[in-house]
Amino acid sequence: MQIGGFIPQSLIDYPGKVAAVVFTQGCNFRCGYCHNPALVLPELFSQNKQITILEILAYLHKRRRWLDAIVVTGGEPTIHVNLPDFLFELKTMGYAVKLDTNGSNPEMLTYIINHKLADYVAMDLKTILNVTEYSAIIGIPESSAILERIKQSIAILRQNIIVYEFRTTKIPNVHTPDIMEKMTSLIRNNEQFTINDFRPGNLINSQFS
Repeated sequence: MQIGGFIPQSLIDYPGKVAAVVFTQGCNFRCGYCHNPALVLPELFSQNKQITILEILAYLHKRRRWLDAIVVTGGEPTIHVNLPDFLFELKTMGYAVKLDTNGSNPEMLTYIINHKLADYVAMDLKTILNVTEYSAIIGIPESSAILERIKQSIAILRQNIIVYEFRTTKIPNVHTPDIMEKMTSLIRNNEQFTINDFRPGNLINSQFS
């Protein structure tokens, strides 16, 4: 697992906790509106300051008295087979762990939840659960298999074993009022649904700028 970025302290990434944020490098999606292309596109990885897992763990060990939690985000953390090992180290140090994911790896999500390697999961819902709409957002060929994996991850979280939220980045001219209404209808009354504002800038696809 490669680390593409690190924030030593954040008050906004884990609700109610002082957290550090670890950014994994690499993603299986190519969302055009993504504002972290250097974490997604291999040809841009060299733009990130390379930090080893051992360096991260050593720092976090020293900061145990000052931090409550660690947020692991990306890129997409669940593409890395050694993610559970990393989360285990964080839990061993006594940290609460929040995992950000696109929901494309329900098998790993199940493993992490069943082994109590995370305390909170934030899963992206890109748009309505329609193959054409979803594939257009994530920038890969239409795939019913990917959409089924997204649905599996939603179902896993809805078992209520872990604290979770769904979240969406609202893209101008893409997430129309009709789309947003349909997305909201997917959310159950007891579920948290966070809508994040689109951030223009250095994006994967300039058409979203």
